[in-house]
Amino acid sequence: MELPKFDLKNIELPKVDLKKPEIPKIDLKNIEFPKVDFSSLELPVHLPRKEENAEQSFNHPDEARDLFMLHGKLAEEGYDWWWNSFTGVNKETGEEKSFYIEFFTINPSLGGKDPIFGQDKDNQKNGIHPSYMMVNVGAWGENASQMHRFFGWDDVTIKADAPFLISADNCFLSETRTLGKVDVSQEDAEQHPEWLSDAGSMIWDLKIDKKIAFNVGHGAGKVMREADAFQMFWHAEGMKTEFSGELIYNGTHYTVSPDTCYGYSDKNWGSDFTSPWIWLSSNDLVRKETGERLKDSAFDIGGGRPKVGPFAIEGKLLSAFWIEGKPYEFNFSKVWTLTKTKYRVKDHKKEIVWQIEQETPTAKALVEIKCPKDRMLKIRYEAPDGSFRHKNLWNGGEGTGSIKLYEKKISLKNKWEWELQDELLTAHVGCEYGVYDE
Repeated sequence: MELPKFDLKNIELPKVDLKKPEIPKIDLKNIEFPKVDFSSLELPVHLPRKEENAEQSFNHPDEARDLFMLHGKLAEEGYDWWWNSFTGVNKETGEEKSFYIEFFTINPSLGGKDPIFGQDKDNQKNGIHPSYMMVNVGAWGENASQMHRFFGWDDVTIKADAPFLISADNCFLSETRTLGKVDVSQEDAEQHPEWLSDAGSMIWDLKIDKKIAFNVGHGAGKVMREADAFQMFWHAEGMKTEFSGELIYNGTHYTVSPDTCYGYSDKNWGSDFTSPWIWLSSNDLVRKETGERLKDSAFDIGGGRPKVGPFAIEGKLLSAFWIEGKPYEFNFSKVWTLTKTKYRVKDHKKEIVWQIEQETPTAKALVEIKCPKDRMLKIRYEAPDGSFRHKNLWNGGEGTGSIKLYEKKISLKNKWEWELQDELLTAHVGCEYGVYDE
């Protein structure tokens, strides 16, 4: 069966003064959502995406890595989330705004009928750890905010095999579709600090088409997953993803189109979060010299301080640049590539600046991205042990910057020297940075 489409056009929206920060009252109870039997849903057959040099490069889709990972030890000491971010266009004004939708799960074996919150004071006193599925949605830019809706595990449906599917009530996510609603009143946000949520509302119905993958290789392969080798795993099935559909955010109607959404989809899972926490990604890329907008290109950078068991590895990043079919990869887990990494993040009063230099014996990348803090938010997660350490995890979707890519070649002087291959300008950069005190 096909997922029905719900028609946002017939929803009566309040008039909103965008200059005022107050969140308008929206009666979402009167919005008709389709009744869907997710358990019997027939998902489309996925044809493998064809990539040049896919066997040799990171652009190798693997839907098995998008499956629900909280089994064994991670079922009571783990988190797993699916992240989608994109840009929409205001239907009335034509203005852009960037959004994210995340399905976050934690400690399923500890839960049941109702969500359990680790930040609840009584739970903290009694050593009770969190357990729930959270739908976390939000927006960046002016009046950036995040809204959290929670479900007990008895109300959650998860498909065991690929392609993945997760749903609860009218919130749904798969490889090809997401729809749902989140509505948090100002009163509830104030009365429930354990939700770690702002007030606001969002409803959405989007199709998902993942175009370019960042498969990190054996570092998140089956053997490493089964051994729970890393504290935090990462897979980006869609570091370039095309979204299409509609959403309503705090009473304002937006459309989302494949050519202008600059979309991204990935997932993380594990037993705890990395610190420092670094992430940069975009598929809005333009060649600086010619102004050519690249259609089959994206980059993705993530990491910080990965842990293998009790051992931390300082200053490590995983990076991939897919430039019109040509791959550049800098991956410390592929030790044979002899990847070297230097990075610095400047946490200024008004902006954050990421400066990254990575190289292998044959390729080098120089990246500089900046994002103003007044266009970002501090995203909030509690860890499986109930702690809330990342209190300054800056998260944004409006970064801008530049990328230089080099290859080592024989010069006229018969010496191996770095030769600039591409200089790119980038915008709509998803970005993250946070450090907590140990």
